[in-house]
Amino acid sequence: MKTETRRTPPEPRWLDDVEMAAWRGYIETVAALGAALDADLAPHGLAIGDYEVLVRLSDAPGHQLRMCDLAGKLRLSPSGLTRRLDGLVKGGLVQRDPSSDDRRVMLATLTERGLQTLTQAAPDHVESVRSRFLDQLSLTEIEVLAGAFNKLRASLETGSCSAPRDPQ
Repeated sequence: MKTETRRTPPEPRWLDDVEMAAWRGYIETVAALGAALDADLAPHGLAIGDYEVLVRLSDAPGHQLRMCDLAGKLRLSPSGLTRRLDGLVKGGLVQRDPSSDDRRVMLATLTERGLQTLTQAAPDHVESVRSRFLDQLSLTEIEVLAGAFNKLRASLETGSCSAPRDPQ
């Protein structure tokens, strides 16, 4: 007769005071910053998610991307992208086009009106980013944040989890 040995789950690595302050600072700030950036884009009829779609398409060759590629860049599901694009299509800023290379593929294409809207909104958005984010920080703090977020993004993109950090 075989006896089973039950393993006790490992103790969680609880956050210390500094780690908790960093995490809560992020959580409590990101939503408020997003709402402020949304409010500053509202006069242009855009939300920050709409603006990101227009930027991604404006950067793409021919101002168009396959729907699946755009969804990946925006970190949206196919249905999430459909919902995001519906308002932009209705407003004439983006159109959905069948691919000439593959009938099964749909492309999201930035329209002339979409490009004009982006061009008009961009100066206000950049000023909003400056006044609400960058101007609040020193150059050293901006450099540290850039490095930290690049490191986090790379980790998330590869799906890897690094070893616990050095306590320095």
